[in-house]
Amino acid sequence: KVDSIRDVMAFPKVKDASCLMTEAPSMADDKQLAELGLELRPEEKDNTEEVFAAIADPEKYVVVQCAPAVRAGLGEAFGMPIGTDVQGKLAAALRRLGFDKVFDTTFSADLTIMEEANEFLDRVQNGGVLPMITSCSPGWIKYCEHYFPEMTENLSSCKSPQQMFGAIAKSYYAEKMGIPKEKMVVVSVMPCTAKKFEIGRDDENGAGVPDVDIAITTRELGRMIERASIRFADLPDEEFDMPLGLGTGAAVIFGATGGVMEAALRTAVEKLTGEELAKLEFTDVRGIEGIKEATYNVAGMDVKVAVASGLKNAKELLNKVKSGEAEYHFIEIMGCPGGCVNGGGQPQQPGYVRNTVDIRAKRAEVLYNLDKNNKIRKSHENPAIIELYDT
Repeated sequence: KVDSIRDVMAFPKVKDASCLMTEAPSMADDKQLAELGLELRPEEKDNTEEVFAAIADPEKYVVVQCAPAVRAGLGEAFGMPIGTDVQGKLAAALRRLGFDKVFDTTFSADLTIMEEANEFLDRVQNGGVLPMITSCSPGWIKYCEHYFPEMTENLSSCKSPQQMFGAIAKSYYAEKMGIPKEKMVVVSVMPCTAKKFEIGRDDENGAGVPDVDIAITTRELGRMIERASIRFADLPDEEFDMPLGLGTGAAVIFGATGGVMEAALRTAVEKLTGEELAKLEFTDVRGIEGIKEATYNVAGMDVKVAVASGLKNAKELLNKVKSGEAEYHFIEIMGCPGGCVNGGGQPQQPGYVRNTVDIRAKRAEVLYNLDKNNKIRKSHENPAIIELYDT
């Protein structure tokens, strides 16, 4: 039994930045990533055989988690229009593949916001290191360790939602269900190839076993569904399993650039003011621009925030912070331009489509619509998260 929930959710302090990713995030600065010794591949390393083997092993209890951006891109692997929401069919397909439980990374995205918003407020109120910078994107974290090592203390101490989910699944959920954590296999479906690298980082084993055992991309899941002869387009819409399948609207927008910032602001502002927000949308941090800035007056304090996606833009923004040209309290950085919806593991479109269609915006629109239609739109109001903290 772990001593506390927070024990398994903290991001490990940087010790060694020598391990390598299997592939850079899509459209990232290839030259800089190549200097890190990262191997650039046209396709990700395939881990689908490991997943099939785990599912077939009667001694294993295999659970799967799906990142928000997957539901905005997977349909393209089956000929559906760009910008098709396949959340219900995604859950149905995973169930038919044979996973014991089908969960949603939006649960742990809400958990991330609870921890990150509290950490931000603590830093602001008690003289902590500012600006605080998000730690969700492993491509960005790797880049920071190499090119801005002096700013690693600015990184949030929270693990990414992928890792936080695995840590909670193998501690809180395993104990709750009476499942030995050694028999549990956590599989994650991610839009990001760098997530394969992240699961092997030092100290990503909050419960004494790896938080996440196997990470596959959206493309790999598409191949698994095809191999299993599942007619994806004909599947009914189904729900994720509870309790680790319950997420809010704030959590689902994590997949779009600016989404983590907006989700955090929804919780941080209400906690700081003690008042309910009249409007939940922080539109200044939305959109696919490479760098976005905004200032919000919260309880008499001007809170300055910035959002960057793509490592070139991250470099530009952080150089301004280092030089004193720009000053912020909170920064969100994602390795891929446009955020996770444009991750390196998403279905690929031919050049003539990329040149004529704003793929990032169409996929992001799926997530914003899911947020708008969700009955619960603030992370701190997720009943499954409230129950977790009360345990």
